Amino acid sequence: MSENAAVMEFLLTRRSRPAKMLGGPVPDRAQLRHILGAAARVPDHGKLEPWRFVVLERAACQRLAPVINARGAAQGIDAEKAAKAAATFADSPLIVTVVASPKPSDKIPEIEQTLSAGAVCLGLVNAALASGWGANWLTGWVASDREILTKLSLTPQEWIAGFIHIGTARATPPDRPRPDMDTLITWLDE
Repeated sequence: MSENAAVMEFLLTRRSRPAKMLGGPVPDRAQLRHILGAAARVPDHGKLEPWRFVVLERAACQRLAPVINARGAAQGIDAEKAAKAAATFADSPLIVTVVASPKPSDKIPEIEQTLSAGAVCLGLVNAALASGWGANWLTGWVASDREILTKLSLTPQEWIAGFIHIGTARATPPDRPRPDMDTLITWLDE
């Protein structure tokens, strides 16, 4: 066995950057394609690729912000909560939307496809961070609003696994408390 110490150190010290702390510049399309290629290397039983990407560049993020605010009002969502969600889009320099796109299969249960989409989200955050960018995985009520999903060209069977905000981190946030591993691990030896 040969450990890749640099990768383990990255994984043990990785830290998402809050979306509100991200600004420009952002990866160009070639750089983002490279990051997306790394993110797509996830477990995918049956090679169904039950996910896809919708890249929202700055203008698209800003165009969606008032739509989100209006949808919040139409849905009866607290005005402050709706405005906060809209601001997250208005202020974001780049969002990669990971779309869960389950495929019909007699062999691969939908839960496995869902988990694969989640793995893409984490892979995307880690690939962006490893490439020197700041990144954050968000969802919230916007991720399940069908009218907004339609504006993002999602089909009725698709849903959003995550909005991955990517940009240049303006600051490094302090680390947060990490799990107590002793409370999370059960060892079975028989």
